[in-house]
Amino acid sequence: MQFLNLFSMNEFKKNLWGLAGMRILIFLVSLFVCTLTGALIAAFFTVTNNIVMIKIGQGISSAMMFIAPPLILYLVTRNQPMQYLGFRKPFRWWALLTGIVLMFISLPLTNILGDWNAGIKIGGAFEVLEDWLKTFDEASEALIERMMNVNTVWGLLGNLLVLALIPAIGEELTFRGVLQQALTRGCKNVHLAVFISAFVFSFIHMQFSGFLPRMFLGMLLGYMFYYTGSIWTSILMHFINNGFIVVIYYLNNKGLANIDVEHFGSPEGWECLGNTGTVMVYVLSLLLTVGAIVLVAKKQSKYGRK
Repeated sequence: MQFLNLFSMNEFKKNLWGLAGMRILIFLVSLFVCTLTGALIAAFFTVTNNIVMIKIGQGISSAMMFIAPPLILYLVTRNQPMQYLGFRKPFRWWALLTGIVLMFISLPLTNILGDWNAGIKIGGAFEVLEDWLKTFDEASEALIERMMNVNTVWGLLGNLLVLALIPAIGEELTFRGVLQQALTRGCKNVHLAVFISAFVFSFIHMQFSGFLPRMFLGMLLGYMFYYTGSIWTSILMHFINNGFIVVIYYLNNKGLANIDVEHFGSPEGWECLGNTGTVMVYVLSLLLTVGAIVLVAKKQSKYGRK
C-alpha cells in the first residue's frame, strides 16, 4: 500500500509539472502569501527602530520572499526538488574558482556601467517617477548605511548573514533556479532566458541608480549557473559580491582601511593611467570576463553538465 501511495504521488507530481499554468499559479500564490507574511513580520521587528531588530526582520522578510516560494514550488511539483532547483555539484571544482575570479575581473565593467547609469535622466512625462525612484534609492541607501555601521565581529557576521548570504541564496533560487530555468525551457534560447531573468532581477530591486550594473551582474550569474549546471556557483558569486561590500564597510569602521565603497573600481580610480590606459583597463576587463564565460561553456560541452 505504501509503495502504491508513493507511486501515485510521483505520478501526481509528474502530471502537475506538465501543466505550466498550474506551476505559475502555485508559484504566484506562494510568492504572494510568503511575501505578505514576511512583510508583516518585518514590520513587527521594525516598529522598535532598533537596528538589530530591523536586521532580523530584514533577514526573515528576504527569506520568506525569495527562498520559500521556490522551495514550495519544487516540493509540490518535483520528486527531487533540490536537484531540479540546481543544487548539484559543478562539473569541475575550478568552475567555482572561475566564478570567484569573474566577480573581480568584471569589476571595472560593473563600475563604468554604474557611472553611465547615474548619468541617465528620464525626465519628461516620467519626471515624477524619476523623483520617486530617487527618493526610494536615497531611503534604501540610508538604511543600508545604518545597517553597515558595525565594528564588531558579531556585527560583521550578522551583516554577512542578512545582507549577503540570505539574499544570495534566495535571489539565486528565484531568478536563476525558477525564472531562468522556466524561460530556458519555454524560449528554447538560453541567451534570451539569461537576459530576461537578469532584467527582472535588477528591476525587482526598485533601485534605478544601480539598474545597469545589477543587470550585468545578473547576466554573469545566469551564464555561470547555466554552464556549470549548479546553483552553488551563482550563490557563491552572489555572496562574494555582497559580502565584499560588507567586509569593506567593516574594515572602514574599524579604521583598518579607508576605501571609498561607492567609487571602488570606478573610472576615477584609473585616471592616473591616462585616457589610453583607462580604456585598456576596460577592454582587458571585457576580454577576461567574456573569455572566462566562454572557457566554462567549452568545458561544459566537453564534460557535460551533471
